[in-house]
Amino acid sequence: MAFKRSGGGASVTQAAAKFLGVSVLAGVVTAGIALPAVGSMGLAAKGSMESFEELPGELKSPPLSQASKILDSEGGLIATVYYRDRTVVPLKEMSPYIRQAIVAIEDARFYKHGAIDLKGILRALNKNAQEGGVAEGASTLTQQYVKNVFVEQAGNDADAVARATQQTAGRKIQEIKYAIQIEEELGKDKILENYLNITFFGQQAYGVEAASRRYFSKSAKDLTLPEAAMLAGLVQSPSRFDPINAPEEAVKRRALVLQRMADVGDITQAEADKAKKAELNLKVSKPKNGCITAVDGAGFFCDYVRNVFYNDKTFGKTPEERRKRWNEGGLTVRTTLSPKAQKSVQASIAKHVYKDDKVATAVTIVEPGTGKILGMGQSRPYGFGENELQINLSADKDMGGSNYGFQVGSTFKPITAAAALERGVSTAKAYTTSSTLNSNGKPFVKMAGEPFSTCKGTASDPTWNPENENDKEIGAFGMPEALRKSVNTYFVQLSKDIGLCSIGTMAEKMGIRKGDGSKIDQLPSMTLGSHPISPLTMASAYATFASRGTYCTPVAIEEITAADGKKLDVPKSSCSRAMSEKTADSINTMLNGVVEDGTGTKAGLADRQSAGKTGTTDGRKAAWFVGYTPNMSGAVWVGGPTGDVEMTDISIGGVYHQKVFGGGVPGPIWRDAMSGALAGTPAQSFNIVPIAEPAKPADKDKGRDDKGKGERGGNDDTSDRPGFPWPEISLPPDFLGGNDNGGGNGANGAAQGTDSTTTGGAGTTGTTGDVGDISGIGGFTGPGNG
Repeated sequence: MAFKRSGGGASVTQAAAKFLGVSVLAGVVTAGIALPAVGSMGLAAKGSMESFEELPGELKSPPLSQASKILDSEGGLIATVYYRDRTVVPLKEMSPYIRQAIVAIEDARFYKHGAIDLKGILRALNKNAQEGGVAEGASTLTQQYVKNVFVEQAGNDADAVARATQQTAGRKIQEIKYAIQIEEELGKDKILENYLNITFFGQQAYGVEAASRRYFSKSAKDLTLPEAAMLAGLVQSPSRFDPINAPEEAVKRRALVLQRMADVGDITQAEADKAKKAELNLKVSKPKNGCITAVDGAGFFCDYVRNVFYNDKTFGKTPEERRKRWNEGGLTVRTTLSPKAQKSVQASIAKHVYKDDKVATAVTIVEPGTGKILGMGQSRPYGFGENELQINLSADKDMGGSNYGFQVGSTFKPITAAAALERGVSTAKAYTTSSTLNSNGKPFVKMAGEPFSTCKGTASDPTWNPENENDKEIGAFGMPEALRKSVNTYFVQLSKDIGLCSIGTMAEKMGIRKGDGSKIDQLPSMTLGSHPISPLTMASAYATFASRGTYCTPVAIEEITAADGKKLDVPKSSCSRAMSEKTADSINTMLNGVVEDGTGTKAGLADRQSAGKTGTTDGRKAAWFVGYTPNMSGAVWVGGPTGDVEMTDISIGGVYHQKVFGGGVPGPIWRDAMSGALAGTPAQSFNIVPIAEPAKPADKDKGRDDKGKGERGGNDDTSDRPGFPWPEISLPPDFLGGNDNGGGNGANGAAQGTDSTTTGGAGTTGTTGDVGDISGIGGFTGPGNG
């Protein structure tokens, strides 16, 4: 962090008194150095000297922060990052002009005095008395170096930096003692070298080498006289004399430095006058540091790696300790990122979504069974400019992501299905939706006020009557068909039967949490994906299916090597069984049907089996495809970065969409990203198992377009899908506002086969258990007969 000398705060009288006290002590110390025969500072009062001697006797100078390299899984460089842009160079590799200029303007008697300068103190004291305030300091270069060491030790802690730069008598005395030590141990040239390497020159440049490259795009050894004078003038106040933002002030300051150089005899007056007339001739180089410079769009992954280091206690017990270690640098971090997968992710993103589109996309790929993050990218580049972001749309808030995540829509339905299968529900279990339509002309199920069991009791919504998107989605559906067509009413009724506690427990086992890190709430709408979740979380959750029931926490770091060659401990993935292999195999078999003849056909891979689920949220503010093969799992989200864009009548990637669907935009992004990532790898297969389906009435699909092969109508962009104009839409609980139109007249019909607590009445399942009791459901093969 940069600092400036303090210029105020205390009254004139207080400032003068402080300065006088320090000056007297400084004079005594100077006498002790200049006259060693008298005894070690024997002229001091006994009490003062005892306090002085009690100060720490050794200045522990921290290692100057170095660059760290972040590598991909194959050792390729992703980015070079450093806390401070600094390149340490020896004095001989610095222009003589910069050495002369810094001494002339900061401490002209540097080579003539000891650790402190008695003449300088007296001169400053006299001038400050005349000016009525602190107009001139008396710190030597050695003392300034000591202060810079304090600042370096403080790191990015604002309070510590303030303490390191405070203008108090105690701090001044401490500086003096450390300056004495430094002078004895290092000598003048080494102190000057260290000073020029540690001091701040503005514009993120620490040390003269970084400053030379920042302002003039050249090495410090090649600085001209005018250039060196300008840099030397920056040290006192880098922001005030910044040549980029305040060129006039920089020119004035440079003239003062040049005149000082002439006054002390470093240059002639003619040379000074000529240099004063020179243009600044800046040739500014942007900082080539940090995740903003990452290759193949991996800036957000780079930032994710940094946040892993900041947040994981493997790297230190406290946040301060972890940040300090990261800032010290000198690390070689080999990550899990697959260069092939990352290139494919970015190529697919660039093909389908432009950075200046109204919406953005985020894509994440992980490896099932290990949790390794293989690819992570988004359409808004990492940066500070227009249509750029520093928010990682793939990650949770604590890892640099958005505040909450994004609603996931129907991609949550497989979690509900898995919870049901784990409880013994058959895939043949059917639920019926009445042909009665609501005021929107949609089939619906009346759930307003209905209690859903939770782990702590019950939950209900007084106005919630969820609907299906397609008016043909009526009658009885089993689980396979309900997943293929993404039938909302099926999963609402299923979740009421098995209870929200079992769904929430399954979600937790699969690593699902909200984007802000909190647990998902057990609400009736949870099965329709009303919770905001990050793409990385969804990709990792679906990887559980791909690995046949084992969930692994996501990891980004393979190994870290410190500057001394030692290996650091790194966080490992934690894997645990979330469901049985039988349940996972059943889900895989059914979701394979989604991409073969369901809502996700546009996401299907040509050369291997895949499985997945589409999702579209209320108002089309988010669209998803989350899918996987046995060896990769990927999630694609499309929407407004702040969740405020309704994706209707919109152009995305140069393609017009009347309405955006999960299968229509995210699906092809997923397909292209995964195809490239998997290219050249063996085509592994799922363990496909027999799936029980309920018996269907002969006229179940009467009036439906045979070209749809039984698919739910229009769940994707419909340009090549005649006969199916609309996709699934998952609705939050307050969308319908309690539509009762048709609800009363069709109450019995709407309840057919839906309520396990119903006894008697036409079309019930015949079960009599409480909410969540599935006794008697497993063997169900068709609509209940009461």
